Amino acid sequence: MHIPGHRVSAQISLSHLKPVRTDWRRCSARPRARGTAAIRSQSSHEPLTLFSPSKVNLFLRIIRRRPDGYHDLASLFHVIDLGDTMTFSTIPGQADALTCDMEGVPTDASNLVIKALNLFRRHTGIDHFFQVHLEKVVPHGAGLGGGSANAATTLWAANELAGRPATNEQLLQWSGEIGSDVSIFFSNGAAYCTGRGEVVEDVEPPLPLDTPLLLVKPPMGLATPEIFKLLDLSKCSKANPKQLLLQMKQAGRLTQDMCVNDLERPAFERLPELQELKGKLQNDCDNRFSAVFMTGSGSTMVGVGSSKAPLWMQERIVYQDMFCSPAKLIARQPGEWYQPTNKPGSLVAA
Repeated sequence: MHIPGHRVSAQISLSHLKPVRTDWRRCSARPRARGTAAIRSQSSHEPLTLFSPSKVNLFLRIIRRRPDGYHDLASLFHVIDLGDTMTFSTIPGQADALTCDMEGVPTDASNLVIKALNLFRRHTGIDHFFQVHLEKVVPHGAGLGGGSANAATTLWAANELAGRPATNEQLLQWSGEIGSDVSIFFSNGAAYCTGRGEVVEDVEPPLPLDTPLLLVKPPMGLATPEIFKLLDLSKCSKANPKQLLLQMKQAGRLTQDMCVNDLERPAFERLPELQELKGKLQNDCDNRFSAVFMTGSGSTMVGVGSSKAPLWMQERIVYQDMFCSPAKLIARQPGEWYQPTNKPGSLVAA
């Protein structure tokens, strides 16, 4: 079980178990993202370190296929505190420079970070170029929007270092040109999204921000285009997304029937092990989760109501390469970027 950034402890002795492979690089142990006051006082030559969060879809309805080949959706996104760390500075020359501590992450023009910087210059006319270092924690192909968050964080950072030529509303509008999920990070943390996902409506968090979550992702990722190709709209849920949002607000908690994700069926078709994982989290965890659902196009499963990893994930070799992390919902204040949680959590096997 690959556990990013927390100490593994247990309520019983684990001395008889095979050692668990761990690689904790929790963002709270990295350089702390700066608050707005610090950002405003710095010069454009001083490096700027920011937290780049991720997201979950508390529900995801696919409404229809559009003539342009995309799909209209209706989804409640929420930003969470699992995230990367990004450091930005302006540099002389006529090219941006991106480095990353994770092997296999592209650092050329195909990366959304570079696309975001090109987009920023195109819309503002500002000719600054940037050095960006990305310390990666959020896994790829997980449905957590890690790359989209990197792009959003980059737009925010470039705007700060250039003296804030753009408003938050402009950054939100431009971000939809990069990718469908980028825009949601310019919400305050909870967003009801429609269109391709770029139409963002801020909503009040439907759950307490301290609601514990457990993120579990198998080693295999899923490609969003492939999952949409397998999607059969006739088999999608008929649930009214506005009604789902209202139910969550009224209940103040999540139940299994609220957490609709129309992409689960094609994802399970592509990766049957994912359906098996969901069943085990629902049935073999002493009812610790009020709901278990897949986020985005997968392959991360989210358990709501507990951040404790089930002990069977350590006992069976088949689960020991899983990415597993506690998480919480987070929000941001107007004019500020997202901050990592103050206190690192502890992933407990129980």
